[in-house]
Amino acid sequence: MATQPFSHDPSLTAAFASLGTPSAASAVDEHVRAVVIGGGTGAPVSIRTLLSMGVETSAVVAMADDGGSTGILREEADVTPPGDVRKCIAAMAADPSDPLTKAFKYRFSFARNHTLGNLMLSALEDAAGSFPQAIAICERLLQARGHVYPSTLDRVSLAARTRDGRILEGQAVACHSRTALECVRLRAERGVVPYEPALEAIRNADLIVLGPGSLFTSIIPNLLVPGVVDAIRASQAGTLFVCSLADMQGETWGLAAREHVDALMDHGMRGLLDYVLVHTPVPLRPDSPATGLFSALAGAEPEHASTSDMGDLELSQRVRPVRVSYQDVQAIQARGPVVIARNLVDALRPTWHDPAALREAFSGVLRLCRSRRK
Repeated sequence: MATQPFSHDPSLTAAFASLGTPSAASAVDEHVRAVVIGGGTGAPVSIRTLLSMGVETSAVVAMADDGGSTGILREEADVTPPGDVRKCIAAMAADPSDPLTKAFKYRFSFARNHTLGNLMLSALEDAAGSFPQAIAICERLLQARGHVYPSTLDRVSLAARTRDGRILEGQAVACHSRTALECVRLRAERGVVPYEPALEAIRNADLIVLGPGSLFTSIIPNLLVPGVVDAIRASQAGTLFVCSLADMQGETWGLAAREHVDALMDHGMRGLLDYVLVHTPVPLRPDSPATGLFSALAGAEPEHASTSDMGDLELSQRVRPVRVSYQDVQAIQARGPVVIARNLVDALRPTWHDPAALREAFSGVLRLCRSRRK
């Protein structure tokens, strides 16, 4: 059977495990607090990288997930969405190879594909009386090296508008859109109330990292919770957006890195982004091709403007790089952020970050943050 992209968490592979605990060479030389905003598969990549550098790391996670095991538990047990929280707790575990950590991620294929971690968080929410208490218990069980905060405890869902004008209801539907999304918003029966400890973590951070991950369905939903963007604005932190390596799903299909940044700014981040980290395998010059080597590695075909002409099997096997050009970099920097272009891809897995390259890039951003404060 063909290997499916993102068939498991790239932050828990042997490559990331090799980062280990902070070494003298990798550890930052001062106490730094970072907050990763996102969810799903992408946020754990930043979490593991920052922890390997000795950075005190927290995560703020979106609560609009309604797909897979999480969607079933939301619908049938009326619980707070556990899936993205589970992945971030696992990324913070003191020992990824510990049997308890592995069991926490164990997926029961014979039981509607639920994971043990999802079931534990849902059961503990009921037994302990609140979702934050359930998170705290799981953090203690796995000896997590940081804290995970939901952006809200309210029951919210996601609505999206595609670039061809269609309205999509639900995160699971939106993230598999056949054409790129234009904007998203949260739906709730009443006004959405932010989770105050999440806002406090953001306000007290020295570095705020957005992504990598699904732009419209994992990162931006956090920004739509009232108070989150205000907390970012009130923080003295440098703000970094880690642009995804590839379009794995239709929600950003065909969008260049510049358009990813535009989407963030259109959803509240205008004037708040300090740095944008993008992947390019070659130095960007006025006449350089956009990620041509990556296209060859991934088998991507640039002529597809949408995924509507692909079957589900073909789509699941397709990846396409997020395009970036010299002109894109100029356009992004004209709007304020500093663009850091690096070769960040794992040569054997072109949809995954190379952990050492990502850590080096994060170290560079922290140096820039320190020089800015002086």
